[in-house]
Amino acid sequence: MTDVDVDTIVSEAISRHKVAADNADIEVRTDAPSNLRVLGDQTLLVTALANLVSNAIAYSPRGSLVSISRRRRGANIEIAVTDRGIGIAPEDQERVFERFFRGDKARSRATGGSGLGLAIVKHVAANHDGTIRVWSKPGTGSTFTLALPALIEAYHDDERPEQAREPELRSNRSQREEELSR
Repeated sequence: MTDVDVDTIVSEAISRHKVAADNADIEVRTDAPSNLRVLGDQTLLVTALANLVSNAIAYSPRGSLVSISRRRRGANIEIAVTDRGIGIAPEDQERVFERFFRGDKARSRATGGSGLGLAIVKHVAANHDGTIRVWSKPGTGSTFTLALPALIEAYHDDERPEQAREPELRSNRSQREEELSR
């Protein structure tokens, strides 16, 4: 595992599916570069995100938008892929991460695929101590969010930014209060 730039993961995943997006007249839009970092295997992370982008394109109508955003949320970095496609039935949402699972058979024939893409994403997320989750509404679209632990940089005590010291200060204060109450 190495230090991986999230912006690089996003740009490489998009570039893998640029032709498919162009052919489907789908705009793939991202938020501003984030300078966020994770500890991981860059090749596997690009593959996982590329699978999400590929699905978003495949299940979206011509001329629609697919968006990718990234943010830090607590101890995690979240990368979300949102489409305005067909959505996923509520009863299928938990099963989409199973190997070989295909939703509605009519839609499955139209979009092709083996039913392995989301299982691969789930496996890559798990191997990086992360998670994958879905929000979807039929007829509206879906958002798949890949959450990975943020890279924690090592600081010497006198170099750490104040916000990195806050939990430690709080825990030391709690320990002192506990000792005084005895």
